[in-house]
Amino acid sequence: MKIPDRPLEIVWDITYACPLRCSHCYSESGRRPPRQLDHHEMLRAADAIIAMNPYGVCLAGGEPLLVKGVFEIADRMSDAGIAVSLFTGGWSLRPEMIDDIVRGSFKVSVSLDGATAEVHDRIRGRRGSFDRAMNTLALLDKAAERRRLRGGSRLGLGIDCVVVSSNSHQLEDLCTVIAPRFPELESIAFGAVIPEGLASREGFARHELLSDAQVELLGSHEYEEHLRSLAPSSVQVATTDNLALQMHPDRIRNGRFFPVLQIEPDGAARAMAAYEGTIGNMLTDPPEELWRRAVERWHDPFVVETLTPVRTMRQWAEATRKIDYHFGSEADRTRIDRRPEFVPADSGAPPARR
Repeated sequence: MKIPDRPLEIVWDITYACPLRCSHCYSESGRRPPRQLDHHEMLRAADAIIAMNPYGVCLAGGEPLLVKGVFEIADRMSDAGIAVSLFTGGWSLRPEMIDDIVRGSFKVSVSLDGATAEVHDRIRGRRGSFDRAMNTLALLDKAAERRRLRGGSRLGLGIDCVVVSSNSHQLEDLCTVIAPRFPELESIAFGAVIPEGLASREGFARHELLSDAQVELLGSHEYEEHLRSLAPSSVQVATTDNLALQMHPDRIRNGRFFPVLQIEPDGAARAMAAYEGTIGNMLTDPPEELWRRAVERWHDPFVVETLTPVRTMRQWAEATRKIDYHFGSEADRTRIDRRPEFVPADSGAPPARR
């Protein structure tokens, strides 16, 4: 098949600093040094991303709102014609940030992993995170209303939900109970948890990774339409099984994959969003060379051999651990070895920290 000559999307984890401790955290943020660039270097990295001409960029982390100058970075890429989305856990939004967000031309999505504090806070690893996320949605909702009434474009306010076993029963409530509270809300995205980072741990795979039947349901058009029928008519609802991020050889051959480049806070680039192992750095390597290395990594014999037999989510998690160990640096392997065991919600463990 013909490989796209540019990424469809770049996910830039702009910092690993984070006030939350999510059980599924793909980047292990809050548990490792922030590694973020200084502002001048971030502008250089943004220019390198612009040179790659992706269709979209997601600013994630960690918590992007902890990064001074993040709105200038977002605007710089938006002004270049790239669709930019900023993802926040909602803990760190300050009222004085609202004007910068309203003036910007990027979308803002708030992570909400449950329709109740009990479920959301357990997954996000900190008491009060549900209330903070709801308060952030309320502030952005009011700001979006002011912007619209002044004749501006819509803010692009959205909710992003990572679907795991312990919140899968609340997806309907997010559409019927939560969404109507925010009249300016434009979208809810439900995505199956990816066995990446902490979500690839054996314990997490046993207790929180979706079953194959749940993944099939989440990826079905019928279920997406069902959830859409429950939400306010002004809210777009999208569901995905996220299997396109698996980089399975059969999917690449058949064109059913999503070419994503992942950028770490220090500018290092990863060819496959769900796996460890860098291929260069946005600050030092030409964009076209990074893309060539990305394509090369997708077809690496070890990747092909490891992913070819994968048919289930549990097998995907096991394959992820093998790929991470193979391509990760010595520091990556040490970090992987030190990952704490996953403690399920019904284990009698103490509640999330304050």
